[in-house]
Amino acid sequence: MNAVSQTGPSIRFRGRSFTAMTLVADVPLQAWLADFDIWLQRSPGFFNGRTVVLDLADSAQTKADVERWIGELAKRGIRLIGLEGVRPSMVDAGMPLLLRGGRDTSLAITDVAVPPAEPRKPVEPVNMLVERRVRSGQSVVCLEGDVTIIGSVGAGSEIIAGGSIHVYGTLAGRAIAGATFGASAQIFCTRLEAELLAVDGIYRTAEDIDNALRGKAVRVSTADETLQITAL
Repeated sequence: MNAVSQTGPSIRFRGRSFTAMTLVADVPLQAWLADFDIWLQRSPGFFNGRTVVLDLADSAQTKADVERWIGELAKRGIRLIGLEGVRPSMVDAGMPLLLRGGRDTSLAITDVAVPPAEPRKPVEPVNMLVERRVRSGQSVVCLEGDVTIIGSVGAGSEIIAGGSIHVYGTLAGRAIAGATFGASAQIFCTRLEAELLAVDGIYRTAEDIDNALRGKAVRVSTADETLQITAL
């Protein structure tokens, strides 16, 4: 009798990486939450559909601290996929996963064609050039350098750069510069109609932007912990 070898269904595994936004916690908790609530009020929907990690380094000393942070963010509709900066003993099975080895990503972009970046952290900045309009709902993210857009940035879209942002067209969406390189970053555009401008975490929403600057070419920078918007 011939032996017949039978195999069960095959299961395939693949490694895959995704870009996550990291919230950096700070103490005292209530003061941080007060600032965060202002951000959410002025930028509703900013975290909708986003992959979010909470960095609790130096902001949580006990498991109860971790639970408090998670609970407060959950009340605000922030769904965390992971935690950083805490000891394994401070995390249980009911909490987001404890992540290790995270690093800034070179770029992540939705619906805009750009050359792929090497999965490494370079010594020199890696800048991104997008030669087309960024439409509503699209995101362009380059945390290792500047972002230059040759075209308009539509309302409801966003640009996030580790360095500076240059828009050769109308900037009607959200522009967030200095995510990696801090206060040295700036924002430039040839026509200002932005929903939100931010450099090094200091921001202004549309309501806080001088109407006299709307429709003008401007430069956005920081000085003395304030956001400066000047016509070019």
